[in-house]
Amino acid sequence: MINANTYIKEHIRTVPDWPQPGVQFRDITPSLQDPKVFRVLIDIFLARYANAKLDLIAGLDARGFILGSVVAYELNLGFVPIRKKGKLPFTTVSEQYELEYGSATVELHTDACSSGDRVLLIDDLIATGGTMMAGKKLLERLGAIVVEGAVIVDLPELGGSKLIEASGLPVFRVCDFAGH
Repeated sequence: MINANTYIKEHIRTVPDWPQPGVQFRDITPSLQDPKVFRVLIDIFLARYANAKLDLIAGLDARGFILGSVVAYELNLGFVPIRKKGKLPFTTVSEQYELEYGSATVELHTDACSSGDRVLLIDDLIATGGTMMAGKKLLERLGAIVVEGAVIVDLPELGGSKLIEASGLPVFRVCDFAGH
């Protein structure tokens, strides 16, 4: 019998040389398109966080929105979007970070969470860790307690999960693509 993590990994497509030569892009969209795979994926997160005493789920732009909103709905929690710069209409706090091929800025509404809120931070993938670290910093700046970072895919050779864990934030990953 195949385990759930292997099942999910089998439904992640590798796109070579995207968005630039030499990058092996891990595309989660096949796992979202198949309703059985998507349900298994969401159920993995639900089983992990059902008793975590969370107040909110924060999702990183953009695929973290897909996962985070469904998990938040199923756990009867609020959802907080952490967006790319210039996409949120209200007063924001922002954090710039480095990507494996450039830099970016993410923002969060100043009223997105309250001091002491226990928050799960979710995204599709960890590469260099910049996006998740920026999201963590934004939530903590507003007084939230980021309980864990959760992703479908970890790319451990890029060092992001080690960076995040070294900051004190535990990381939950469904699967990894080590050595690829």
